[in-house]
Amino acid sequence: MDKQEITKVQAYLRRKFNLPTIRIEARPRKKDSAEVFIGDEFIGVLFRDDEDGEVSWNFQMAILEMDIDG
Repeated sequence: MDKQEITKVQAYLRRKFNLPTIRIEARPRKKDSAEVFIGDEFIGVLFRDDEDGEVSWNFQMAILEMDIDG
């Protein structure tokens, strides 16, 4: 994902979740995905999907039981 694409998706997520502290950072060795953070906390990975000329982004977040109980 390039910088322009990351900026565009980050702005969308900030609006959608009304959360100005969400941010997306490029991954050093991966071009098809980026890391998603809230503040300094890593929360998941954003994957770019370009199939048949249609681009979409898929957000994957694991929720650990210990995080829910804590």
